Amino acid sequence: MEKQGKLELTWVGKYQDEKLEPRILIEDITKSYGDSDTENMLIHGNNLLALKALEIKFSGIIKCIYIDPPYNTGAAFEFYDDNLEHSIWLSIMKRRLELLRGLLSEDGTIWIQIDDEEQAYLKILCDEIFGRSNFVNMISVNMKNVAGASGGGEDKRLKKNCEYILVYAKNYDLLPLFNGPYKYTEMSELIQHYIDEGKSWKYTSVLVNAGEKQYIGSTVDGDGNEIKIYKRVGVETMSVNQVANRDGITPKEAYKKYGINVFRTTNAQTSIRTRIMDFRKENNIEDEYLSIEYIPRTGKNRGTVYEQFYKGDVCNLFVWLRDTSEIIDGELYKKDLQGTYWDMNAWMKNLTKEGNVTFPNGKKPEKLIKQIIEMCTSEGDYVLDSFLGSGTTAATAHKLGRRWIGIEMGNQAFSHCKLRLDNVIDGEQGGISKEVDWQGGGGYKFYELAEPLLIKNDRLPIYQINPSYTWDMVCEAICKIEGFTYAPSGEFQGYSSENRFIHITEEFVNAKYVMSVMMNLGDNQSLIIYCKKNQADMNLPENVEVKKIPKDLLEKCNFDYKNEEAAE
Repeated sequence: MEKQGKLELTWVGKYQDEKLEPRILIEDITKSYGDSDTENMLIHGNNLLALKALEIKFSGIIKCIYIDPPYNTGAAFEFYDDNLEHSIWLSIMKRRLELLRGLLSEDGTIWIQIDDEEQAYLKILCDEIFGRSNFVNMISVNMKNVAGASGGGEDKRLKKNCEYILVYAKNYDLLPLFNGPYKYTEMSELIQHYIDEGKSWKYTSVLVNAGEKQYIGSTVDGDGNEIKIYKRVGVETMSVNQVANRDGITPKEAYKKYGINVFRTTNAQTSIRTRIMDFRKENNIEDEYLSIEYIPRTGKNRGTVYEQFYKGDVCNLFVWLRDTSEIIDGELYKKDLQGTYWDMNAWMKNLTKEGNVTFPNGKKPEKLIKQIIEMCTSEGDYVLDSFLGSGTTAATAHKLGRRWIGIEMGNQAFSHCKLRLDNVIDGEQGGISKEVDWQGGGGYKFYELAEPLLIKNDRLPIYQINPSYTWDMVCEAICKIEGFTYAPSGEFQGYSSENRFIHITEEFVNAKYVMSVMMNLGDNQSLIIYCKKNQADMNLPENVEVKKIPKDLLEKCNFDYKNEEAAE
């Protein structure tokens, strides 16, 4: 018999999934702070249940998720039990990552910071949950001053000074280009460095006059998409020094003034250039300058009409300085895209002062989170951190004008996160505040996870509605369990689509009662009714279903979830 298998990471308890109760969130207005119209959320409670609570409203909404979970190193955090048996740690991560993936927008990304003890296992687990094709990068981050990184090596091992960030897309095909991160070098400083090092600085030509373009024909790229070809009549180029002498300015001023038209040429080995060379030869074109227009399918210019210039028989390509530079405060800077090594050492030195809260061994610099958030989000996008710790992600997102959701189960939700975020709203000047000119403002709402909707009776082997629940809370909880949006209106407490509604009542439900509620339904609409007691053997229309409390709720999820995973 043929043996079959699949590539996966397995462990004890991997498939022991529970039907989690999607708890409701209760705002504690005494702890909410700042602008009452805010959409920011600080949630205190078990992060697995909190993520489940967010599922209906925020599914497919979150643009960026950053988490810095316990690393399971055996060196216990002050605030986390970080010495878990490995199978338990993997189960903890699997359940949360599955929920986090559901919350991500289709063009969203998740960034998971981890150390070398668990990185390999986490990578395989993420490949399984997000899909290997959606893996983006693994970033090495120099966190030199974190615990264990200073001093000598440990026994036979090398000193640890790097952590890692695994980056996954929800759907790589829909992932926009990252906005950086970039390293900026002032242009005159860079050119002088090249001179001092005896290196050749190639960006020395200026396209003074782009000439008149005349269409001469088309070819196609490798996918059969049209490339329009033009000859350029009256093109004029000069060196930067010639332009500077002509205008009576310094070369530095010339770079600033004409930087958008500064270029160098290259014989880049690209399929597009090869096709232009073939077209030139086949059509006996003798013009010195050609240009093309096409729509790239990949790269930073994908999806838009892009123009390129070529010179001579061998079609040397114009490479523009503007594609790798930027004017900042009137100065021209060379802009180089960083790779997968990020040096955060300088930002670790004053880390204990950030946010005016102390969080030994687990704190990350706002600069690191800023770099991530700015790479993949715009103002107003949602950022989520379900292992909020000292509140760095929420604080940074707030200063950058993003909406945010932070989840923290421990007492540090009050002693660290709330304290820090209150300071941010009041205008504290630590971390990235000066860099982004943070002046304070905004707000957040503070939420607690509700207790279970159903609890066991003290004397009888039955379940009953939790006496801490008001009837409105009961209705909201049942809507959430059934997957309905809680939005009381008339006879209905919620809806799952424009054609499906839910009615929840304490009244005895019989055929007459059902008909009275149905009068509020439109054509092609259906109804679920939840009640405590109802008439037996009712003859119900096809578009109506009657369910009982608590019997039918018990079949939907587990109300006895125990927070044995106290390490989150």
